[in-house]
Amino acid sequence: MPRVVVREVENKKDLKKFVKVPFRVHRDHSEWVPPLILDRMQFLNRKKNPYFDHAEVGLWIAEVDGEPVGRISAQIDERWDEYRGGNDGQFGFFETIDDAEVANALMDTGSEWLAGKGRDRVYGPMDFTTNDEVGIQIEGFDIKPVVLENCHQPYFQKLIEANGFTKAMDLLMWHLEMGKLAKGLEFHPAIMEAAQKSLDDEGITIRSMKKSDMKAEVMRFHEVYNEAWGDNWGFVPITEDEAGYHAKLLKQIIDEDWAMIAEKEDGEVVGAALTLPDINQVLAKMNGRILPGGWFHFLTGKRKIDNVRILALGVKKAYQHTGVAAALYVRHIQTTRPDGVMSGEAGWILETNEAMNRALEGMGGVVNKKYRIYEKTL
Repeated sequence: MPRVVVREVENKKDLKKFVKVPFRVHRDHSEWVPPLILDRMQFLNRKKNPYFDHAEVGLWIAEVDGEPVGRISAQIDERWDEYRGGNDGQFGFFETIDDAEVANALMDTGSEWLAGKGRDRVYGPMDFTTNDEVGIQIEGFDIKPVVLENCHQPYFQKLIEANGFTKAMDLLMWHLEMGKLAKGLEFHPAIMEAAQKSLDDEGITIRSMKKSDMKAEVMRFHEVYNEAWGDNWGFVPITEDEAGYHAKLLKQIIDEDWAMIAEKEDGEVVGAALTLPDINQVLAKMNGRILPGGWFHFLTGKRKIDNVRILALGVKKAYQHTGVAAALYVRHIQTTRPDGVMSGEAGWILETNEAMNRALEGMGGVVNKKYRIYEKTL
């Protein structure tokens, strides 16, 4: 019998083991933040997550002596085929102990599954798309991940590259000292000028999203998101069902002050930004569970969060010359409170996105983490 056994996830019991693999892999990893088990179970539920409406997915667990020590997914996304072309597959949810035999068994299983279904190339990791958690962390290992951000150890990169995967794209995380910016420090004057121009000359206003009208607000954000990111490498537009599904998942942590809409006087939405309080500061104390004491940590800890994740900020193409993005940047700084949020992270920003990277540098940002998406010919 082989030392490493790879089993496909076939039922709810297997799925829970799949979800809990990172708890084994990272049990001695001080920077890792446990996700909520219930949240991950729902995300991977084929009946609840609309991603499964247009994708075929395989999930596997690697075991040594009956103990789960790694996991992987492989997926074929009809919408990727439609919007990106080619004959590609993806892998994701990759976790493994520092063991080449385990890692190779997982990656070979996923690759063989994709090749058996006629795929020519595989990209990843993507959990499940570039709209979700993506990439393997390759820099910034001494910094805790923020909300909706992967966390890995240096050996992950070594194991993936030893299996024949090569770099497809790097993604940057930018750290911003929001407290300093709120005081007018390290903020490039050109950004302020562009922001004011969008307000004065274009008649554009920035407002907070309304939780009381969240369904409609999500559709407004969805409209901007799909157009603004349409030309980005690896981007696949999200469906209305997916937008609504993710909004439900994030409902408990969305803060109206940090969810922003840019619109003209006639109500036309021209830009949007979704920034989330870094709930990882709370999750770090919950060990993946709401009960028995996790809910208490969640309710009391939310008020103490002093960091945010700028998850998405975009402007429709027709208005990208108007300074709307700059106005959204400025609104972030104006939202910062002296006794509250003092820092933030923006990402994942493609290394090739010169405009966004220049803007974040102009705001005094520094790259504090880097992630990599890999590819391999099958």
